[in-house]
Amino acid sequence: MKRYLIITFVFSLTFCINLKATENSILNIQDEDFVIGSPDAPITIIEYASMSCSHCADFHNNTLDDLKSEFIDTGKVRFVFRDFPFNYPALAGSMMMRCVPDDVRYDYMNALYKLQNNWVIRDHAKTREELYKIMQSGGMKQDEFDKCLGDVNLENDLLEGVMKAQREYNIRSTPSFIVNGVLYSGNKNIKEFRQIIDKILSQ
Repeated sequence: MKRYLIITFVFSLTFCINLKATENSILNIQDEDFVIGSPDAPITIIEYASMSCSHCADFHNNTLDDLKSEFIDTGKVRFVFRDFPFNYPALAGSMMMRCVPDDVRYDYMNALYKLQNNWVIRDHAKTREELYKIMQSGGMKQDEFDKCLGDVNLENDLLEGVMKAQREYNIRSTPSFIVNGVLYSGNKNIKEFRQIIDKILSQ
């Protein structure tokens, strides 16, 4: 109940927009960020996604692999994954992703999106039960799962990231993509990403 109230409060606030890349700007890549692609890539895409969002699952299941093979693996795009949890299942899923090693995080993340209907459930206890089954299949122990899900500092860090994104770019929906500082709201297919990326590269 406490977590629900916190998330509801976060999304009820109205923030002013500051698009300048200050020292604390969300455009700056942080140590805790999960990033794939070359740090020298000319284009940086920051994705804000909710693990319970069906449109986010659609992007991860149907577009991300093409984006990765065409632009990320070829050194044109650096891709940054950021959490924007809307509800308890999304928050729990995001916390799990912070508690696995980076070298397996991409696979875990995509697995959770593919299995989204299995664990994103209104009943919080059922969500935890089904989420643990997935994490356990990758080797996570029950005590590790419980410790991760009970980490208040991690929870607060995730919610602070939501507030920063709202404050600076007025992000209200997922997925949202910031491409070289420009916000694109809503899911995009590979054709749309090609247009955005090719336009930048041609400048």
